[in-house]
Amino acid sequence: MDEGDEAHKRDAEGVILMASDDRGADPRIYMAAERTFLAWIRTGIALMAFGFVVARFGVFLREIALPGAAGVGSGSGLSLYMGLGLIGLGVVVCVVSAVRHTRYVRAIDEGHFRAAFGSIFAFSVVLLLALAGVIMALVLMNL
Repeated sequence: MDEGDEAHKRDAEGVILMASDDRGADPRIYMAAERTFLAWIRTGIALMAFGFVVARFGVFLREIALPGAAGVGSGSGLSLYMGLGLIGLGVVVCVVSAVRHTRYVRAIDEGHFRAAFGSIFAFSVVLLLALAGVIMALVLMNL
């Protein structure tokens, strides 16, 4: 056991129990939670901005296409839907990060927090972005 494990005891579920005199003593925990929250907000904003660019990509392709070129239709194509999906994902990331941050701070205030707060949300976002990237690559290969 290292020093950190001796300072905090865990219950049967792996929750770190803080001694009553530890509550609020170390503001670095709150600052770390705030930095993580802000990083997720930046990610959400970046997803929304990228979604806007992807949605407008179809318009750009139509504008630079030669008149009468094959494969360029009058519709927005898949780029509009991909862009809207990325914008929606950015909104979801911002909302979920706010909820997670609120729960995390509340758990710290109550004197305990889980050792592993969970990464399922982060892996879900990565999976959706990878899927969007594959779809965009397939669309570009067909142009």
